[in-house]
Amino acid sequence: MSTALAAFTEPARPKNLLIRFITVGGSYVDVTGPGRHSEKNRWHCHGCGDSSDRPEEDYLFRIRPDANSHAAACRAIPLK
Repeated sequence: MSTALAAFTEPARPKNLLIRFITVGGSYVDVTGPGRHSEKNRWHCHGCGDSSDRPEEDYLFRIRPDANSHAAACRAIPLK
């Protein structure tokens, strides 16, 4: 028996990838940016295309919980 996770391949990892979460639908949410002390981090979901609202105001400690919550709730499957 195969799982949904086995059906999809992991997308290429961007150079500035900080954290990658897997969604319930088998897609990925990437947190990218300069790092911990920058306000220019953001998250993007490869499944549904949603992303952080304020990419120019996002310190890592603020967007990490949002990205994780999105991954826990998103059921979109990757189309690529």
